[in-house]
Amino acid sequence: MHVPAASTSSSRSPGESPEVSRERPEVSRDAPKSPRDGRRAVGPPEWHARIQLYLTVSDALAVAASLAIVQTFWLGAAEVRLGWINVDYTLIGCAVGLIWMFFLAVTRSRQPRILAVGVLEYQRVLNATLLAFGTTAILAYLGQVAVSRGYFLLALPLGVVVLLATRWGWRQYLDRARRRRQYVDHALVLGTHADVSNRVAELGRSRAAGLMPVAVCVLDGEERPDAIADRDGRPLPRVPREGLVAGAASAAVDVVVVAGEMASGRDDVRRLGWDLEGTHTELVLASSLVDIAGPRLHLRPVEGLPLVHVTLPQFTGATYVLKRLLDIALSLTAVVVLSPVLLAIALAIRLEDRGPAFFRQVRVGANGAPFTMLKFRSMRVDAEKVLAELQAQDEGAGLLFKMKDDPRVTRVGRVLRKLSLDELPQFLNVLGGSMSVVGPRPPLPSEVAAYEGDVSRRLLIKPGITGLWQVSGRSDLSWEESVRLDLAYVENWSITGDLALIARTVVTVLRREGAY
Repeated sequence: MHVPAASTSSSRSPGESPEVSRERPEVSRDAPKSPRDGRRAVGPPEWHARIQLYLTVSDALAVAASLAIVQTFWLGAAEVRLGWINVDYTLIGCAVGLIWMFFLAVTRSRQPRILAVGVLEYQRVLNATLLAFGTTAILAYLGQVAVSRGYFLLALPLGVVVLLATRWGWRQYLDRARRRRQYVDHALVLGTHADVSNRVAELGRSRAAGLMPVAVCVLDGEERPDAIADRDGRPLPRVPREGLVAGAASAAVDVVVVAGEMASGRDDVRRLGWDLEGTHTELVLASSLVDIAGPRLHLRPVEGLPLVHVTLPQFTGATYVLKRLLDIALSLTAVVVLSPVLLAIALAIRLEDRGPAFFRQVRVGANGAPFTMLKFRSMRVDAEKVLAELQAQDEGAGLLFKMKDDPRVTRVGRVLRKLSLDELPQFLNVLGGSMSVVGPRPPLPSEVAAYEGDVSRRLLIKPGITGLWQVSGRSDLSWEESVRLDLAYVENWSITGDLALIARTVVTVLRREGAY
């Protein structure tokens, strides 16, 4: 949860790596005489303005290209009546483009904090497009300008596709840059030792957050003097609470992250906000409502009391029906389009060892109902018999058996696994209704029998071919991490989120991340 209070930072270009451009400073522990001492009234990081400029140019080119394509291939040299004169559609296109760009700015679709994470950026692009075309239609009606309906029907969807495609491209660019610690905000994490340690570890794992811990403020530091390290194992400098503003300034901090609860609750948070006034440092509250997606949280202040409403997860109703219709459309398309590939893979498996092309295994679906899951066979025919001998070499923590160099995998199977082609027959399971395209990982009956506590909530919806676990590490994940991601999906799934996960899955498969 972001609380606007600003962003202290030295200017740095997007190409600079923090490891190279500036060393981690030693933070003074001397408290200033006043909470306001040590402030630096500087602007946000330079990369904020630069990426927004890049996106503005990119959006303008996407909008111009879309409108030009529609005019060239649909309208040609057609003119439209404007009052007593006829004007070329080029003038109309310029007006539509300016209105479109205006709403892309007004809806804050280029806000740095929403870039490369979640679906909010895409939603704002869609909202801006609808507002632009709605406004254009109203103005055309009021001005009695007879704009062709085909112009709107073609320009709107084409523009959305081109805009979203370019935004997706920038998202991939930012993701790669953040692997190198570029395009990140420097963060100071504040809280108890346990809360700070957890948040530092989470921020180190999550590139999408765009936050890199560079300092910590441990409220129970006297009781816990042991160091807190970043993802590279380097100890993070500590800043005393009394000297937080000066320490944040000397560490070139852009964001102060409050991890967990503070001793005096909202009073402490309010004082912290006051201390940061004028420093351009953002204040971020790491919500204790873990694994609850933003769209399910609604803030409703009532007489000074901030009430957060949490929408309960839905497993029935119109949205669930829409999810099923999407599953049918996607799986049917995949089976028809990929049928030559499916036949070629089946033939390759048969030719290698004369064994069956498909591997059938009982898995547990929604509400605990068993079903037979289909996969292309990637192991020897006697793989199940050899399993007991390999249990001692298991690399999967928890209930999953994992082994990077599993000797049971065939030559064809190794290729299939690397490209995730062994999972293509699961589209038949989706078409039959036992699975969904997006969902939790389909568990084995032996796994389900060992479930304890809330883990069984994974069974509230259909398992999926892909999901959060698939795009967050796949086989590299521990069993506990896989469960956490599955439960997060069950609680927060949405149609928009499913479409985003499908797009992320394509990228993950192409990169061959976590596949073995």
